Amino acid sequence: MSSIRPAAIAGMFYPGKPDVLARNVDALLAAATPAATMAVPKAIIAPHAGYIYSGPIAASIYALISPARARIKRVVLLGPTHRVAIHGIALPGVNAFATPLGNIAIDAGAVKQLMALPYVGVSAEAHRQEHSLEVHLPFLQKVINEFTLVPLAVGRATAQQVASVIDMLWGGEETLIVISSDMSHYLPYTEAQATDNATAEAILALRTDLHHDQACGATPVIGLNLLAQQRGLKAQLIDLRNSGDTAGDKARVVGYGSFAYYEQSALH
Repeated sequence: MSSIRPAAIAGMFYPGKPDVLARNVDALLAAATPAATMAVPKAIIAPHAGYIYSGPIAASIYALISPARARIKRVVLLGPTHRVAIHGIALPGVNAFATPLGNIAIDAGAVKQLMALPYVGVSAEAHRQEHSLEVHLPFLQKVINEFTLVPLAVGRATAQQVASVIDMLWGGEETLIVISSDMSHYLPYTEAQATDNATAEAILALRTDLHHDQACGATPVIGLNLLAQQRGLKAQLIDLRNSGDTAGDKARVVGYGSFAYYEQSALH
């Protein structure tokens, strides 16, 4: 296996030129001002739209990761498929992902572990044009010094299957779990706010009955919530806005939320 998955949405969802992208992400992170007392989360939920729309909300959670930039060595990234329908959970079948900021090596050991699971397979096609994973990579490259990646496209899978995958790769302080999801889609502004507030409450309560009208990444979200119940994690809302707050009109908006999940030991 010696191949690289090239950036598919550079120049569309985020700037395609390395220097412009670096400045853009730096500016978004600088504008996010996390509380100095907040611990580094073990797992996060972050949005995956174009940076002009969801970048500020993503930056609000990624700014929390920066203090652990030398400690984190692996990122397990799960997001929904938008273009290709798949059963189960798919790896990309490559050994690196590319962005304008450089290549990120895939964690070969984790791939070998995951391929032993009957519901994990390989689908280059599911990953080829998928944006739900790629949009996170420049942020991760800016807030972590060096890391390997485990990119997982989640299709028709159960919460238990997702939870099992995350649990298998849970690791210690060297591993960060990232769940990619937007929230409501194309509702009027005030209706979206009410819907997304209710969804945020459900996420914070670690509920596992979310559906895809509430969050396009509902399957990986409820998988994380199921495991959070089992491991005693506590979820915290970091940011909740929509495209009407950032760069779009308020007639039809898309909702974005960022959430941090903490192990009990990190809260003492």
